[in-house]
Amino acid sequence: MNQQQFQAMVLPWAEKFGVGVVQVLLLLLLAWFAAGWTRRIIERSLTRVNFDVTLTRFFASLSRWLVLLVAMLGCLSIFGVETTSVAAVIGAAGLAVGLAFQGALSNFAAGIMLLVFRPFKVGDCVTIAGQTGKIDSIELFTSALDTFDNRRFVIPNSAIFGTVIENTTHHPIRRAEVAVGVDYAADIDRTRLVLTSAAFQVPGRLEDPAPAVVLVDLGASAVNWSVRVWARTSEFGDVKQAMIRSVKLALDEAKISIPYPQMDVHLDRPTSPAGTGSPAGNE
Repeated sequence: MNQQQFQAMVLPWAEKFGVGVVQVLLLLLLAWFAAGWTRRIIERSLTRVNFDVTLTRFFASLSRWLVLLVAMLGCLSIFGVETTSVAAVIGAAGLAVGLAFQGALSNFAAGIMLLVFRPFKVGDCVTIAGQTGKIDSIELFTSALDTFDNRRFVIPNSAIFGTVIENTTHHPIRRAEVAVGVDYAADIDRTRLVLTSAAFQVPGRLEDPAPAVVLVDLGASAVNWSVRVWARTSEFGDVKQAMIRSVKLALDEAKISIPYPQMDVHLDRPTSPAGTGSPAGNE
């Protein structure tokens, strides 16, 4: 194919679609920047009026996708596609699209359910999909979680909504509990007094509900106790650390030991058969 034949083939297409292609590229570029700008404006505006953080980020993300969708419809109209028939086309291809994007659609549906039922919100500390951390955002298809060692996990919404969700910051107060085992030689009543005194000395605990000391069971190597105090959820970690320290110092001061796991082994001497006598007597 020589140059003249190539030009004769390409020029008609360039004359027919060249301007449209340029317009589409410019429209998509402008739409991309407009979508980002719209998202920032909505997020800042809702934040300024102290709107719910979770819904703020959701509406901001939704506005971005709506702008991009309008731009795509505009691109179709540039090439002469009737936008009024888009709904009919989508309806005809709905089954194929649903099968091809069933994962994305399930994530989208799960995202809507998470926003409707609100098992957690942005800023909550949760355990979801086997990961523990703080929720950073809830998007249309995924949710972002930051672990306490500053790792980011982006989890599909369908993997969240279909599993058990543990929200450790849902309630304003939580119970901190320390399990401890003491020596069997220690007096039970005195041990209870020592542990109760240690619980009441924990800084940051709540007065109501009051601390509690529970005799759990008689273990293989120790008498097991549970020391329990209540704290504000925001101070839970500090209170539990202080309680562990208080229990250990109180037991040390009272000379009550925390035994290591141990096992007593008893060996019986072998008995000689009747009438044979001891091995020494056979010499």
